[in-house]
Amino acid sequence: MAKPQEGRSRVVVEHVEPQIDCGLFPIKRTVGDLVSIEADVFGDGHDHVRARLLFKEEGASSWQSIEMLPLGNDRWRGVFPVDKIGRYRYTVVGEIDHFETWQSDLKKRVEAGQDLAVPFATGGALLEQVQLRASKQDSTKLAGWAKKLRAAGSKDDAAVAFALQDELLAAVHRYPDATLETWYERELEIVVDRERAAFSAWYELFPRSWSPTPGKHGTLRDVANRLEYVAEMGFDILYLPPISPIGHSFRKGKNNAVEAAPGDEGSPWAIGSTEGGHTSILPALGTLKDFTNLVKRAKQLKMEVALDIAFQCAPDHPWVKEHPEFFKKRPDGSIQYAENPPKKYQDIYPMDFETANWQGLWEALRDVFSFWMDQGVLVFRVDNPHTKAFPFWQWVIPELKEKDPNVLFLAEAFTRPRVMERLAKLGFSQSYTYFTWRDTKEELTEYMLELTTTPIKEYFRPNFWPNTPDILPGHLQTGGLPAFRFRLVLAATLCSNFGIYGPAYELGDNTPTKPGSEEYLNSEKYEIKQWDLTNPASLKPLITRLNQIRGANPALKSNERLHFHPTDNPMLICYSKRTADGSNQILVVVNLDPSLVQAGWIDVDLAALGLAADGTFEVYDLLADHSYSWRGSRNYVALRPAEAPAHVFRVAPAKV
Repeated sequence: MAKPQEGRSRVVVEHVEPQIDCGLFPIKRTVGDLVSIEADVFGDGHDHVRARLLFKEEGASSWQSIEMLPLGNDRWRGVFPVDKIGRYRYTVVGEIDHFETWQSDLKKRVEAGQDLAVPFATGGALLEQVQLRASKQDSTKLAGWAKKLRAAGSKDDAAVAFALQDELLAAVHRYPDATLETWYERELEIVVDRERAAFSAWYELFPRSWSPTPGKHGTLRDVANRLEYVAEMGFDILYLPPISPIGHSFRKGKNNAVEAAPGDEGSPWAIGSTEGGHTSILPALGTLKDFTNLVKRAKQLKMEVALDIAFQCAPDHPWVKEHPEFFKKRPDGSIQYAENPPKKYQDIYPMDFETANWQGLWEALRDVFSFWMDQGVLVFRVDNPHTKAFPFWQWVIPELKEKDPNVLFLAEAFTRPRVMERLAKLGFSQSYTYFTWRDTKEELTEYMLELTTTPIKEYFRPNFWPNTPDILPGHLQTGGLPAFRFRLVLAATLCSNFGIYGPAYELGDNTPTKPGSEEYLNSEKYEIKQWDLTNPASLKPLITRLNQIRGANPALKSNERLHFHPTDNPMLICYSKRTADGSNQILVVVNLDPSLVQAGWIDVDLAALGLAADGTFEVYDLLADHSYSWRGSRNYVALRPAEAPAHVFRVAPAKV
């Protein structure tokens, strides 16, 4: 092995965390976060080691430096804030700290009663070496200090006190010897998003079902005129399925019938017709001006519009004629429609990401996002991103963030775990999850711990949906409104991002096409629905209250510090969230049984909540507006599913 360029660098820097796949992908944070970085930093022998955390915004010419603190066993930690949206870089630097070593040795020599003349001279020499690298002002100080140490006597108590001052070490630390530093082998990256990436409440609706006149096709204007309904519930993202023209060829009928009857509206995901493609609007919904007015109206109500982007085409999409190379052809020359055997989707042509014109395809798809961004859309729900090439997402998401770093992407990818994780690594801001199918206490606990305590937490932001237009889970079919209630509480409090497909959710729509199916009977995907928004059984009051609770309690705005507390009843799940400083603490208990009253004892982990072992503390139920005084760890609850399926407690020490 060849000699190194600099063999005097004696420190090792390794195991820097967090990092994703050896630094191949960035970790994720939101504006205002404190980023905690750890590393192993050590050297040979007994000399002291200094470790520094370096960070900077992408493109900055110089690094900012933070002293790392020792955790023991050669592990170090440093923390720095990210206060701007964009990309940051960080790395770790280590060096032998000769001056701190000298100070430590001086203390030992004083305690041993040794002659200090030579040690003082050594300290002076170290300061003189640093003086050569220092600024003019500090150089003068260092020269004076060095002279003072060299002049000290062998038993000079005043010189000892002077030599051990923190000011001397701080001055030395300002001017490290770059030739002897060891830098970590790579620079690591962070993507910093706006707060909505980490905390959001989504409401999905089909504009065509939003007309106040029964049987009439709804419009974007209708949505804008009735948007207070959504705003009153406290949602901050209005999510619309595709609003582009719907294909006529092979259009699906009601309940996904292979052939459409006259007047059937078709699926919004069969995109494109002679009326236009991905950057056009279905004429029955209105105009581009109507859409931009909806975006403005949403903003007035403190919401923003998220648009569904589905990269697939109906057979009469303009691209089929303009760019036939974008699609895969069968041996007979016809274009291959989408299939998931035995299912056939004759109304949809998937894109061919292996086309020879892949660059043209990529640019055309990027331009779809770019067009809607120009109309004021900065949140996109992407349909089935796992069926598109990974390299495309790795390219297009940073490209669009360069256009506007505020843009966010939700991956609708109910697929294999590694595929979902890869999409998150590639840049998707949020992701759908398996929450919809996690039913038992054990399943929910295990899944949440995976999402919040493993390396996944560094890049995968979950978004919990208890239902979608594609998924009516079995527990909602059999559990009725009580199941809708407790699943809503779980989604809204377990996860900082959640969403519902409404009004199907608040009105308890739970009829499947057939037993064992997760498809809705008379699905809104294929027909216009008429919703009674004034139904007294609506869950709107509960939804509204939960969103109010989420907005007023910072502990629920993050998935950090989620902690599960044991219960003696498997149908009761208990968990807490708290802020980093402990100023806000939420304890949630949910009855997972939609049919029966469930009661039991909770073993509250008082230490996790910063409470005294045998003290009294107050729990205030934010749903029921009622306060209880609890003492010690073991406390009793009983929950009736039809009335109060959950407690959402704000926890505070008892008032003296």
